[in-house]
Amino acid sequence: MATISALQRADLERWIREELVVEQDRGSLTFSDMECARIRLICTLTYDLDVDDSTLPIVLSLLDQLYDTRQRLFSLTRAIKAQDETVQLAIAAATLPESKLEV
Repeated sequence: MATISALQRADLERWIREELVVEQDRGSLTFSDMECARIRLICTLTYDLDVDDSTLPIVLSLLDQLYDTRQRLFSLTRAIKAQDETVQLAIAAATLPESKLEV
């Protein structure tokens, strides 16, 4: 809480109860760097953007899905780069929209 000036203790405790954030040690109000970033995001959504409390879990779920998709895309990109050029070109050709493949 010391590092996030806008954060209200009651809000943080509610977010923990609602499982929007997870403490490192239950009851300690200690958080990982990732959870601190999540708390900052929730503060921005709540205090700055006025996202409603009932909407907040939906917004966070969508952002979590987007983050997961982005991580999977990075993994896929690394896997493709590890292949030889022939495989890379075949993957690139297979991912082009059909309209681009017509000659």
